[in-house]
Amino acid sequence: MTATPPQEPLSPREDEQLEDLQLQGLRILQNKRGFRFGMDAVLLADFARIRPGDAVVDLGTGTGILPLLLIGRGKGRTFHALELQPEMADMAAHTMALNGLTDRVQVLCADAAKAAGILPPCSADAVICNPPYGAPGQTLHSPYEAVDRARHQAEDGLLGWFRAAHRILRGKGSLSVIYPAPRLLELMDTMRAAHLTPKRFRLIYPRADAPANLALVEAVKDAKPLLHPMPPLIVYGQDGAWTEELQAIYHLRSEEDGQG
Repeated sequence: MTATPPQEPLSPREDEQLEDLQLQGLRILQNKRGFRFGMDAVLLADFARIRPGDAVVDLGTGTGILPLLLIGRGKGRTFHALELQPEMADMAAHTMALNGLTDRVQVLCADAAKAAGILPPCSADAVICNPPYGAPGQTLHSPYEAVDRARHQAEDGLLGWFRAAHRILRGKGSLSVIYPAPRLLELMDTMRAAHLTPKRFRLIYPRADAPANLALVEAVKDAKPLLHPMPPLIVYGQDGAWTEELQAIYHLRSEEDGQG
């Protein structure tokens, strides 16, 4: 099976807008009413341990936000970004062209679960994935088709995506994922079923006195089971403002500034 890059649009559509990421001059096209990236993508890009020279695969790239955030942080050398929806893949491809990144980021309009039939085995150092959170038959659907498809998993959940990740990863390659915290056990079980061993995780709390709502997990291909919990990440402080760490993640302040 092969996949070809989507056709690059000549100009933004009427329902699209170009946004400045405030990161190394990078910009992204987004649909005004469709699916838009959120804080989860920013947190995942910060969490992922990806080296500057790594070959990276993004499963379900949407409009290409994760490759941009990783490049802006000096992570990764080349990227394959897979997106099933043609309109979103077109926006991602156009975004890469606008940023002069077509030599580093190849956008493929393809099903992430079929990545193993598109990309060579053992060709990636890292896979990154901000998957749909909607479990089959368990969540309400959106009236907007693009939003609905971006939020809901296939019938087999994430198992197909993770099996594809295992095949395209090199030995000891990593998979980094963000997912709802209440479903952390389900996520880790699915990783292990695909022979990806959870090794590192971090829980995200909206406030210090609130339950965790998201979890960041790194799994390693065919690794021995040994799990390393990380310190919690708190989003909002008592004053209702972002914590110093979150501001540093968004590059609104350096981590050194918060140590005075």
